[in-house]
Amino acid sequence: MDKKVSDGPPVAHYDLHIDGRDVPCDRVMDSFNPYTGERWAVVPDGQESDIDAAVAAARRAFDEGPWSKLTATQRGALIRKLGDIVARDAEILARIECNDNGKLYREMLGQWRYIPEYFYYFAGMADKLQGDVVPSDRTNFFIYTRREPVGVVGAITPWNSPGLLLVFKLAPGLAAGCTFVVKPSEHTPVSTLELAKRFKEAGFPDGVFNVVTGQGTLGAALVKHPGIDKVAFTGATATGKRIAASAAQNLTRVSLELGGKSPNIVFADADLDVAANGAIAGIFGATGQTCMAGSRLLVQDSVHDELLERIVARTKEIRLGNPMDEATEMGPVANEPQYHKVMEYIDVAKADGAKLCCGGIGDPDLGGFFVQPTVLSNVTNDMRIAQEEVFGPVLSVIKFSDEEDAIRIANDTRFGLAAAVWTQNIHRGHRVAHRLRAGTVWINAYRVVSFATPFGGFKESGLGRENGVDAIREYTETKSVYVELTGEPRDPFKLG
Repeated sequence: MDKKVSDGPPVAHYDLHIDGRDVPCDRVMDSFNPYTGERWAVVPDGQESDIDAAVAAARRAFDEGPWSKLTATQRGALIRKLGDIVARDAEILARIECNDNGKLYREMLGQWRYIPEYFYYFAGMADKLQGDVVPSDRTNFFIYTRREPVGVVGAITPWNSPGLLLVFKLAPGLAAGCTFVVKPSEHTPVSTLELAKRFKEAGFPDGVFNVVTGQGTLGAALVKHPGIDKVAFTGATATGKRIAASAAQNLTRVSLELGGKSPNIVFADADLDVAANGAIAGIFGATGQTCMAGSRLLVQDSVHDELLERIVARTKEIRLGNPMDEATEMGPVANEPQYHKVMEYIDVAKADGAKLCCGGIGDPDLGGFFVQPTVLSNVTNDMRIAQEEVFGPVLSVIKFSDEEDAIRIANDTRFGLAAAVWTQNIHRGHRVAHRLRAGTVWINAYRVVSFATPFGGFKESGLGRENGVDAIREYTETKSVYVELTGEPRDPFKLG
């Protein structure tokens, strides 16, 4: 797609956000709307020195600044205020993300209207984060534990849902008392910079939230920085492995939400209309650009042909177009490299013997990086298309014979992020859910998340959990405190 820089709407200009201030940058990069091809924003292309400055600001705020002196209740009040501001500006932030990554406005608006709930949930948890009194095995000691913030967090966020996936980290981290340096994807940095403006309005102290935009090398600089206490990353598994290896050099804690190749399992007794709708939502929602995408559709052989026919018929009716149009059901792929990656995977699948039932081509008439929603049948689980994450609107349909066969195929992957089971047999639903090696399993549903429910993966889909009570524990350390009760001299050479 040709990129237009000489016409179109006014171009927005942004600075870095460090220590509560907008900081100009000598180098800049353009952000192009993946639907129109127009340059719509100019953002900083930061350097390692900017990472150093941002980490120093976060370090000051954590170690000695006003943030470190706030009570947990006061922190919660600020987080709730931030949620109120985001709720007020949801429409603005949704339009920004549509411009940045081409996702549907109606989806982004729903997402940004839901994001405040994450802030409210963790704001309430801030002063509920308590330790324990530990029963002592010695009469002269009182022992208790404290949960304390881990420190300065380096957050690296992806381009598919930059706001939501940042808040997965930000809300629990702030509630725990941490400070942040964020490096958003170079493809979608603007919503993060806009969110930074709202921190000031909410009354957060300087240095609590810092944003450095730029190329991917900045993420590497952030991970290896000795001033970072924890890295929180969402993105590709290969990148997550490199981050874990680099962070290990400083024994920096990590949480990694990585890729998936999630199985959507349909048994013969399922309601096929409902299952077909769930399969389509699971892979074509967000143009298939979600880590939890149900990219493998496992169908029991006795209903395979019937379900495939229904899915293909509905897939051919999916309306592609302007993400801002309410009638549009699927937008473009978010950027040019991803567009080419998706098209290459379709070619590989066909060469390996998969049958193209529909889609499989771009759509030059629409402009942008459109890939027609694609359904592939005759897929076996050993094909690359069934084992590697495509991150696009490509569904692989795989037959299975019985329950054991379905579980075997579903678990035969290096990933373990999500899965779904479609059946009207409640016993089977629970039985299969318990045996699937995945962090989230839906029964007769797909692609549902909640601020109150842990989310994360097994195997190469990641480390740690986001959302729910589990998430705030990812941003704390446990300290044990022993209090001697008698004040009497003790034998210095005797333990305890």
